[in-house]
Amino acid sequence: MADTRFLVYTREGCALCDDFIAELAEILDTFEIRDVDADETSRRRFGHKVPVLTCEGSVVCHGHIDRPAVARLIRD
Repeated sequence: MADTRFLVYTREGCALCDDFIAELAEILDTFEIRDVDADETSRRRFGHKVPVLTCEGSVVCHGHIDRPAVARLIRD
């Protein structure tokens, strides 16, 4: 089961999203992936920023992985 602490908002056909997920998989064992277009709230909040990584609802990074920020959250 995915660690619901970490959630990635993506969009179908987004090459940057695919790269983001591949890089994140090198750092995190588990995370949930959600289509930003699946609901209006997500689309309004993150639609122009995908990919977006959140942890417990707070944005960690978007566009590119912030490895130091993710590492800090893993230690917590």
